[in-house]
This record gives sequence, C-alpha cells and structure tokens, in this order.
Amino acid sequence: MKRFTLLLAFAAIVCACGQTQDGAVFSSFYYAGEDACFAHEVSASEFQNPVLAGFFPDPSVCRKGDDYFMVNSTFSYFPGVPIQHSKDLVHWEQIGYVLNRESQLQLDSAHIAWGVYAPDIQYNEANETFYMVNTIVMGINNFYVKTKDPFAGNWSDPILLPELDGIDPSFFFDEDGKAYIVYNGDPLEGNKYDGHRAIKLYEVDLEKDKVVGECVQLLSAGIKPEEEPQWIEGPHIYKHDGKYFLMAAEGGTGTNHSEVILVADNVKGPYTHVDIENPILTQRTLPEERTDKVTSTGHADLIWTQNGECWAFFLGCRPYDGDNYNTGRETFLLPVDWSKGYPVILPDGEAVPAVCKRPNLPEYQVNDYPKNGNFKWTYDLTQPLDYRWLFLRKPAQYSQDKNGLKLEPREWKIYQEFTNPALLGVRQQHQNFIASTKLSFHPTSVGEIAGLAAFQNENANFTIGEEMTENGLQIVLYDCDAKVGAEAAEADKDVYLKITGQGPKYYFEYRFEDAKDWKMLGVLDGHKLSTKNAGGFTGVVLAMYTAK
Repeated sequence: MKRFTLLLAFAAIVCACGQTQDGAVFSSFYYAGEDACFAHEVSASEFQNPVLAGFFPDPSVCRKGDDYFMVNSTFSYFPGVPIQHSKDLVHWEQIGYVLNRESQLQLDSAHIAWGVYAPDIQYNEANETFYMVNTIVMGINNFYVKTKDPFAGNWSDPILLPELDGIDPSFFFDEDGKAYIVYNGDPLEGNKYDGHRAIKLYEVDLEKDKVVGECVQLLSAGIKPEEEPQWIEGPHIYKHDGKYFLMAAEGGTGTNHSEVILVADNVKGPYTHVDIENPILTQRTLPEERTDKVTSTGHADLIWTQNGECWAFFLGCRPYDGDNYNTGRETFLLPVDWSKGYPVILPDGEAVPAVCKRPNLPEYQVNDYPKNGNFKWTYDLTQPLDYRWLFLRKPAQYSQDKNGLKLEPREWKIYQEFTNPALLGVRQQHQNFIASTKLSFHPTSVGEIAGLAAFQNENANFTIGEEMTENGLQIVLYDCDAKVGAEAAEADKDVYLKITGQGPKYYFEYRFEDAKDWKMLGVLDGHKLSTKNAGGFTGVVLAMYTAK
C-alpha cells in the first residue's frame, strides 16, 4: 500500500530531527468494530452495505476502461477528497487524496462543516483527462483540478470558477465534445422561501479552462415547486438512449433526503418529470422501527459498467435511538432499474438492503485498510502512515522512530473553534467499537495534555489522556473543556488508553503497562457526538491528540 511518506506533501511533515522521549509518543493504535448489519451471512456472489462505512459522504464515481474511481467529501479535514480505486465496485483501495498539498487546500479558520463539499469526479475520453470539480465553502469556492493519471497523486492546483454562485458542481462531457458544469445556485427569479434553490448550467472551454456563454437555469425549487421543496442540490447529467437525464437530491440531507430524476431531449432542457414516478430513492416513508435501519439516502451518482449494468452510489446513515448517528454519512451501492425508461434506484417504500447481489464483474483483490464489515486491526506506529489517517485543517507535525510516533504539541485544545490542534485520527466506522492506543508521555509544564479523543467537532468531543496539573500528572477525562474525571497517574510508566462505544454510550478506561486489568475512568453520553445534536456533516474521528 502507498504511504503518506511517499508523497512530497507529507514528506515535509515528518521532522528530520531525531526523536526524544519528551512529549507524547504513541507506539500503537488498535481499532475493532462489530455491528449487527455486518453480521449477516454473505455468499461469494453478494456484498454488504454500506460499501464504505464511517464518514465517507457525497460519493461520486467514474470509469476508464475496467478501472473505477470514487471520491468523497472531507470538509475541514486534511488531506482532502480521498480517491479510491476498484475493478468490481464493491472492494475499494484508497490510492491517495486529490487535494494532498496545502497549495490546493487552505483550511485555516474554516468551520468543521465548511471546507470541501461534494466532490465530483469524471473521466473525459476526448482528452483522456480526469477532472475533479468541487466547492471549498468559505474558501476559494468553486474550482476544479485535473490529471492524466489518478494513481500518480499529482492533480493540478485549483482552476477557479468564479462565475458559479452556489455549490455541488459536476461535469458532464457530451458526445459532441462539449463540456458542461451543472450545479446548485441561487434561482434567477430570486429566493422565494428558505431552502429555495435552483439547478444551473454553464458550458466549459477545457482548452482555456474557463466557463463560456450564459448561465442556463434547468430547474427551480424542485419537482413540485408549489410544495416549496427544500434544497435541490447535488446534480448530475447523464445521456442514455439519446435522452438527457438530470438527477438531483431534494429535501435536505436529513431524514427527508431523496433523489429525483428529470428528462430532456437537449442538454439545456427543458427538463420534465411528468411521466416519472419520483422520488427514485428515499427512505423517508418507511416505518421508524425496522431492522438494519438506514436513513437520509440521497446525493447519488450513477455509473455504467463495461458489461452494461447501471449502478448507483449514494450516501445514507445508520442511526440508533431514532435519528442519532455518530458514524457520519456513509457510501451505499445499489443496482439501477431502467425498465420504465428512467432510472429507479429503489422504489419508494423499500428499505436499503444490508446484503445485495454483486455486480457482474470479476472480484477485485485489495490490500488496504478495511472499508466495511466487522473487523479489527492494529497499527504499528513505528511504520509510515497510510491513507486512513486524517488531520484537522492543517497537517500536524510528527516524527517516527523505533519508539513510535511523536506528535508535536500545539497551543490549541480540541475544543477551541477554528484552530489547528495537533490531532491525528481515523474514522469511527461502527456503532459498536473499541479504539485504544499506547502512550508514553513526559510533560514538562502544567497544562500539557496527550491522549485519545472521540472528536465530532469543537463543541462535541471527549478525551481520555494524561495531563500535567498543579497536583502532578493525572489520568483525566474531558467532555469538551469540562474535566469530568481525574486520577493520579504513574509518571514513570507508559499508559494504555481505551474508548469503547456501544451505540450512545462511550466508556473510557486506562491501564499502566505492567497492569493486567483496565480501570474505568468514566462513561459519557454519545448522543452529544451524534450529528443530530452536534450538527454539521462529519462523523466521529478517533484521534491521538496533544496540546500544551
């Protein structure tokens, strides 16, 4: 597997100096997850949903030959936009990040739910180039980057699209060689109610890397404007059997989320839905109590295989206790039915299945970190980091040697908004999980802290760790900035820290290196970390963390 240190962008992160035992040194990281939806028996001809578990929202996918590529949103995490590769649509190997340089991705002072929104990836056969078009909210806004080789990790610097007045841009390359960007923008007639948006279109000159011509509005409000539909967004255009199909999400990204489809004879419309049964995907009409519950489905993208099958990737959520979920918006996969002359991902009233028949493609063997199912892994932090690891806004400074990974402290605590704390973590991919790490910590001043955090945002996070206090070194438990547990630490011993999640309950334990039994420091209510209560669009990240 490719490692961060193979990329020039990450080579600069690793300190060249020799590592000492001062500060916070993490030698290993363990994760295990076990959810009921992944406990079903699965035959060789089937796969489990979601295909990307945990915080992998807003999927977009493209194909070149028999190679498939997928991207997802990362908001204010760095690097930005993970890019995955597959040959069977089910098994995905992360080959890097599209935005892997700070020249491409400036996130200083960005809200956790701002940053990178809804990337779209397309392959243009006419010039054999891959394009990723995107929005960085409260940053450079709309832009695209391009490359001839997505495996190389050398996407261009951003090409700005100042003419676009909204979010969620996506490319469409027509058979005549023309290129278009379709996106969510302000209605030309003005906003008539809160959540009133429009789908708009620009032509793009790919040789000059700029939009041309006038903006065309394809759709205002949504399928039934008289009902004041919310947030028509995430649009894509496809050409199938000589017709143009405009697909978009509607209803907002919560439990009313849905996917709708319209059809036209011309790329610029007019688009109609008179003979179409919309929505073509939603879970909002299903009973509250159901097995393997999935909610908030939408923001879909379609892909045709080389065998002619059509499949849809879309986001969904796996909640507990009503609509609480801590794993973020995840990526699901379903076949698409075109028997009615338009695509149907899932008939209204049908639940997203936990197990499905696989695409008619040879199984792809990957050597990568697990993306779904029940699994466990241990990461030796003396080894270079792979692509599962995330920073918040700005890469943290760290070094590695035979003792592990030394994370350099910064002055910011994780409950301070719009800052760049020294945080390095992985996604929580299960409702029921265990995460643990081994820490060697030798602080030199009062206020220094290091430990293991469950981080959703600056106002919703838990930390178990060691802290130098006026009373000496302590094992501490924090709920954001409130210390809710403290016990004396053994200053000359390494400590193991553990977070166990069981739906809404997060258990925090520790033991010193020569002890056999874990000691419980406290139990906190994980509802606080759920998207329903914390807000935003991210899931929980389980992270090594230090501050001074």
